Amino acid sequence: MAKKEADSRKKTGTPIIPLEDRIIKSEYSELMQKSYIDYAMSVIVARALPDIRDGLKPVQRRTLYSMSELGLRSDRPHRKSARIVGDTMGKYHPHGDSSIYDALVVMAQDFKKEVPLVDGHGNFGNIEGDGAAAMRYTEARLEKITEEAFLSDLDKGVVDFVPNFDETEKEPSVLPVRIPNFLINGSEGIAVGMATATPPHNLAEAIDAQIAYMKDPEISLDQLMRYLKGPDFPTGGIVINQDDLKEIYETGQGRVRIRGRVEVEKGRAGHINLVITEIPYTMVGSGIGKFLSDVAALAENKLTGDIIDITNQSSKEGIRIVIELKKDADVENFKALLYKKTRLEDTFGVNMLAIVDGRPETLGLKQILKCGADFQYEIATRKYTALLEREMKKKEIQEGLIKAVDLIDLIIEILRGSRDRAMAKRCLVEGDVTGIRFRSPESSIMAGQLRFTEAQANAILDMRLYRLIGLELEALIKEHEETLANIYRYEDILERRSSMTEVIKGELLSWKKTFGRKRRTEITNAEEAVYVVKKEETVRKVVCLIDHSGYAKVMDASAAGRNKEAIEEAYRFRIPARSDGRIALFTREGQMHILKVQDLPSGRLRDKGVPIDNLSGFDSSSEHLLYACCLEAVAGRKLLFVTKGAMIKLVEGSEFDTIRKTIQATKVGEGDSLLHIGLYEDTKTIVLQSEKGMFLKFEASSIPVQKKTAMGARGMKLAEGDCLEAVHLPADTDTAPVHTHGKEVDIFRMKMNKRGEKGTKKL
Repeated sequence: MAKKEADSRKKTGTPIIPLEDRIIKSEYSELMQKSYIDYAMSVIVARALPDIRDGLKPVQRRTLYSMSELGLRSDRPHRKSARIVGDTMGKYHPHGDSSIYDALVVMAQDFKKEVPLVDGHGNFGNIEGDGAAAMRYTEARLEKITEEAFLSDLDKGVVDFVPNFDETEKEPSVLPVRIPNFLINGSEGIAVGMATATPPHNLAEAIDAQIAYMKDPEISLDQLMRYLKGPDFPTGGIVINQDDLKEIYETGQGRVRIRGRVEVEKGRAGHINLVITEIPYTMVGSGIGKFLSDVAALAENKLTGDIIDITNQSSKEGIRIVIELKKDADVENFKALLYKKTRLEDTFGVNMLAIVDGRPETLGLKQILKCGADFQYEIATRKYTALLEREMKKKEIQEGLIKAVDLIDLIIEILRGSRDRAMAKRCLVEGDVTGIRFRSPESSIMAGQLRFTEAQANAILDMRLYRLIGLELEALIKEHEETLANIYRYEDILERRSSMTEVIKGELLSWKKTFGRKRRTEITNAEEAVYVVKKEETVRKVVCLIDHSGYAKVMDASAAGRNKEAIEEAYRFRIPARSDGRIALFTREGQMHILKVQDLPSGRLRDKGVPIDNLSGFDSSSEHLLYACCLEAVAGRKLLFVTKGAMIKLVEGSEFDTIRKTIQATKVGEGDSLLHIGLYEDTKTIVLQSEKGMFLKFEASSIPVQKKTAMGARGMKLAEGDCLEAVHLPADTDTAPVHTHGKEVDIFRMKMNKRGEKGTKKL
């Protein structure tokens, strides 16, 4: 094969390039990096994140457009979901039927969407987590608001159309959505390396905020929040951290704390019924079943003795979960227990991330409204430019027809005297009378003066005789007057920004009037729930468990003992404590966060727990958990601190007994971080190991006891570019060698040195 190629190149005179010069060499890591970045951007832009302009992900946009193309209007019969999914997948979205059907289902669920975009017929799932029926059983069509505010004017070129995946069809790059849908329906999605989570908002409030911004782009965030007060979840509930909302809307990130709505009713035999009528938005789905089991666990784990019975009486009419309590139950204290130990109070993590000009960007409220306003002006400009062009064409034809009616006898004479349509058209457009037979020379002279346009000539030639009736002529003149009025209006809209703003404002207000409704979610500030442990419920031995993902929970000590091996395998920290105790979380950055045991949910072995971020000041995005212990166990003892820079000290445990949630546990130098924190067990020796294989063994008694605000003393003199890798605390009877870097190091026989020296090379 190579010989044939060489002979061919010799015949054609093409120079022969050596094989090694034709091989494209590439660094494997660079190739992998580029491929991964391309994949990540594809997922980010083409699948997981919504576009800021229409607030829709590609699968949602394509599904709605496909339904529009199928003619599934709100006033027409429903069509099988399987047909919609098949059409969408075959023409626009070749990523599998399940993703399309899931998107269709969610757009039809009024407990997930503030404004449902699809009218579903059949079993489309429920708020308790039951899934929708298979697509072959359900039917769907567009909601009225989707037709009017999402899909109208596509025929006017208001958005660009792009080829589909196989370039056999055209699809809109974005839908001409006329309401701030990104805010109204929110969005949740996980891409590669980033995620979006925008809470839903009230349609009327979002429209008011959009109008306020369009009137005054310099409006302050405080003024905007008079219109848009905060999230409005379809499930209702109560947002209890109103003061935090300004920062969330300023940065586009933060946490919204939501509580379910609880009412108190009189029960049977004088008992008290605690009735939950609204749940946090985060409980939609399987969260209700988890809540019921968590409430049952409160009684099983003896956290409360007030519960008699719990029933889920929810129906299509709404949520109704009834917890029957004893006659003498402290209702407020029990509500606080529910807020602390269950998801009746939960956190919605806000990250308003969207695609802006083809790139992912986290946006604040003003930026979102600015993008929305710019898009509305763009749509209106393209729409009224198209309408103006249509009206100008109509005007041209109408003027030609009106003129033709006045010259109808001459035109009839031209038509009768012409051999074909082309001859008559030349006469009408150019005044060319060659070959046309006229009854009189005067008619020929008049015909030679005609100068109709191409469009007018075609309209005249296509005109039917009934248009010569007097009433028809009057209607034509009236239609012409309306056309002139439209042209004047469209030119005014396009030339004056204020006129366009008024038009957009009018459309927004009409949708607000038609589709707006009252707010469901209450916005307020509430104090943190405090549960007071009753005397008969005190001093319960538990084990606090924290896994590698930072999720925490408590288990009864006896249950934890029975599952010791499984717990040791699955959890990073296993901390014996009391039910009224506190857990200290120490980070590499030198901070200590306090976590109350009573704030942690009780759970079984396989239950996930809750993120420690939600219950303490710990921030997993910027901090790294290094050590956790029971604060009560530290009293009367010392903690050993060692940094990577070889700074070392002991601190009295009493210094960490504080009522504050977060304190500085130790001072850490610039560029340094903590390597080891632990209870000091009165060991006689300590061995420090550096990354470059240096070991230093010295007496533990030489470690100074200092305040928590001190940086510590030098534990080992490090070479340039070196840092500590490990801390060994051998017991007096420990003679086993240390296994590190595939070697054994006998620290038992290692020579004793003084603290602060360089140490000995062992690796």
